[in-house]
Amino acid sequence: MGKEVATSRFNKQDFKAYTRRLREETLLLEQWFRSGVFAEDHPRGGFELEAWLVDRNYHPAPLNERFLNLSGDILVVPELARFNVEMNGRPLPLQGDALATMEEELAETWRRCRRIAGSLDCDMLMIGTLPTVGDQDLTLANMSDMERFRALNEQVLRLRRGRPIGLDIQGRQHLRTAHYDVMLEAAATSFQIHLQIGAGQARRFFNASLILSAPMVAACANSPYLFGKDLWDETRIPLFEQAIAVGGYDSPECGAERRVSFGTGFVRDSLYECYEKNLACFPVLLPAVMDEPPQRLAHLRLHNGTIWRWNRPLIGFDTEGRPHLRIEHRVVPAGPTVTDCFANAAFYFGLVQALATRQPPPEDVMDFDTARRNFYAAARNGLRAKVEWLDGRRGNIQDLLLEELLPLARRGLAALGLDPAVGERYLDIVESRVRSGRTGAAWQRAYVERHQCDMATLTAAYLARQESGKPVHEWPL
Repeated sequence: MGKEVATSRFNKQDFKAYTRRLREETLLLEQWFRSGVFAEDHPRGGFELEAWLVDRNYHPAPLNERFLNLSGDILVVPELARFNVEMNGRPLPLQGDALATMEEELAETWRRCRRIAGSLDCDMLMIGTLPTVGDQDLTLANMSDMERFRALNEQVLRLRRGRPIGLDIQGRQHLRTAHYDVMLEAAATSFQIHLQIGAGQARRFFNASLILSAPMVAACANSPYLFGKDLWDETRIPLFEQAIAVGGYDSPECGAERRVSFGTGFVRDSLYECYEKNLACFPVLLPAVMDEPPQRLAHLRLHNGTIWRWNRPLIGFDTEGRPHLRIEHRVVPAGPTVTDCFANAAFYFGLVQALATRQPPPEDVMDFDTARRNFYAAARNGLRAKVEWLDGRRGNIQDLLLEELLPLARRGLAALGLDPAVGERYLDIVESRVRSGRTGAAWQRAYVERHQCDMATLTAAYLARQESGKPVHEWPL
């Protein structure tokens, strides 16, 4: 979805031509999986951080076009809304001091972006759902000026036959509203963690990513409020799923597939199964036919970008033109600080390495429906969630994190060859956060309860503490 398209207007011939190219590239990809053409290097890590521009009253500031013109950084790009931007990092092999290097890169980008925002009389904020964002902010007038976003909106509404997008989230309070465009998606911002992995290991790592999504979202939750309502610990999950509520094809092989979902099963043989399902189960949204050879998989990759699995397979190319496989772990919200973000990344990299190399394979021990139930329980209830783990025991996810998963992550980081001192520093942050129960979501709720304040006051206090750079478990109320 990062690639711009030439137009937002399409006809039946465009859809036919695009589908023909998509089928051709999917068949080519099948051959690639069979013949083993993918890079098999040491695992590499990367990231994307989605952030908010906020004005001096702590409300969304729709200024990303002016902001990006001043930035001139090719790794800082627009998002769907004019008040969001995305910051990307350069991928690095997961060894030595790679995590500290990536953190410093993001910290420098963040400092530079805050200076630019200040010149526009606004500021930057990283949080899963901005407490002050209102339905009135999520309009087409605040959509970034890009054809791909206009096309996405038009095609989603076409598939919905003009029916409004209903938002119905039952949490501590109940939010129910209707919306008439895709801009609800802009209220959910993430810290997306990328893992490049060899094709021979990708199946195990993808399935492990699904299983660990529950503890990740519980430990990282930072999105309790939307439109003034106290909802899930990670409200971003149901918000995004409902914001792009366009079903797939109605066929037995597709079942209840949705464009934004946890998925419907573990991968059995290879990640090709995801792309095969993309073709079979999801109507084309953006039929932008491109003048690219089949070997670039341009149409397949664009189509995959319009299917937002919480763990999404990606295909890229290195500087020598070799294709590689990545897993995009999308369950983690933005923030609360750069340090928290990389503590979360370290926890993911260590835990996925440990689970993906464990015998017997976790996906042979835990069924997929259990992994999915765990995920939604953790997104709703955070560290208070009750989950079922690999041994079949049902218990509190906070205890599971402290007693089993953090030690596993430590072993996983060591197995990757990452600097033990750096890894320990990050995992100590996650452990302190989990032990104290002070996630970003918990801090926001505690602040509101203590001060009986409105969402603007909460956002001002959150921003002040974010500026300190201290991890969230150290934030005062």
